[in-house]
Amino acid sequence: MRRVFMAMIILCLAALALPGFAVQPAQAESVRIGAVFPLSGPLAPIGGHLKQGITIAVEDINKAGGIKSLGGAKMEVVYGDSTGDAKVGVTEIERLITKDKVCAVTGAYQSGVTLPMATVAERYQVPFYATGSEDSITERGYKYTFRSNEKTSWRVRDQVGFIVALGKKYGDPVKTAGLVWENTAWGQGAHRDWQKYLKEAGIEIVVDEPYPHSTTDLTPVVLKLKKGKPDGIFCCSYISDAILLVNTIAEMEIKAKAVVGLSGGYADPNFIPGVGKNCLNMFDAVRWEPDFPRPGIKEINDRYKALSGVPLDTEVMKQYTYMWVLAEAVNKAGSTDPKKIREALAGLHLKTPHPAVQFVEDELYFDQTGQVFAGSMVGVQFREINGKIERVTVWPDNMCRQGFKPIWPMPSK
Repeated sequence: MRRVFMAMIILCLAALALPGFAVQPAQAESVRIGAVFPLSGPLAPIGGHLKQGITIAVEDINKAGGIKSLGGAKMEVVYGDSTGDAKVGVTEIERLITKDKVCAVTGAYQSGVTLPMATVAERYQVPFYATGSEDSITERGYKYTFRSNEKTSWRVRDQVGFIVALGKKYGDPVKTAGLVWENTAWGQGAHRDWQKYLKEAGIEIVVDEPYPHSTTDLTPVVLKLKKGKPDGIFCCSYISDAILLVNTIAEMEIKAKAVVGLSGGYADPNFIPGVGKNCLNMFDAVRWEPDFPRPGIKEINDRYKALSGVPLDTEVMKQYTYMWVLAEAVNKAGSTDPKKIREALAGLHLKTPHPAVQFVEDELYFDQTGQVFAGSMVGVQFREINGKIERVTVWPDNMCRQGFKPIWPMPSK
């Protein structure tokens, strides 16, 4: 029996050596990506929207054949809930890496949560595709952190530039500024950059008020705006405080040539329902809008509206494209090894009509810090159209929604 058994083994090994019996490399059943966002707590609404954007992206990726270099392996997303708290975010990303064995992680919307999460990813040498905007996220020498959304300094640069351009164009410039900002890492970064870009523009800061984004009363802050009477009010807020701030400004009848947001809460789909006509004719500075004159936007916006009941916003579009970038990196790596995916990300150069870029710009690649090569903002204005408030792109001229021009200054009510 032993001789027969040994003979069978020899025959099997010989058969495997034949061309028709070549051993195929193991294929991954699924590619597990981690995603940490505030899915509960005060920022849960935006976390839910980001999750819906990811759902559409993963659906599109898998329908397109999945990860082809891994035999069509499907992308799977494993979620963590930061609750909007940095300590919880750190615990969640560590769980995803060590227990769920994800090969890359994205998150976490808030810069203050994203920063410590990036440190965890660096320690475990797992690619982290960051969505927070604070500049330092990609300026700490980390090799595993990547970001293709704009930095806070780019946001502020273009927010100020937008308002300066409108003032010059219509002969009624903003000369003084009131700054109102939530006091986490994001707001602190915005404050730092306002001081730089407003000074360069020759605009004097006459009100400068930080506040905790969890506050339930901004009356003292708005009273200072009323007393200081700035020409322009520059705001950095998350969703609940953005709603509170704009409603309090309207209630106290604050007059200004421009009230302008910095994306974040002002771009959140819950903002317009929360403030109604109180936001009429105010401005916002964002990276992307669904009225951009680019092919395919209407179709993907219609799909998202059918799923969520609201239009696509800039944060959801970022997350949609992020998933495509990660899918392309895994495909290029031909592996779920995080180190190989990191190398693939660093060497990516994607061009339209790739779904990772076609809705936003013409190409995408990263510099040596992991930051996307460039990013500029557009100016939008909240306008009433057929009885409803909409976000309308009004700057620069080549990106304006057809048939619309800025209303400047904001009319006094």
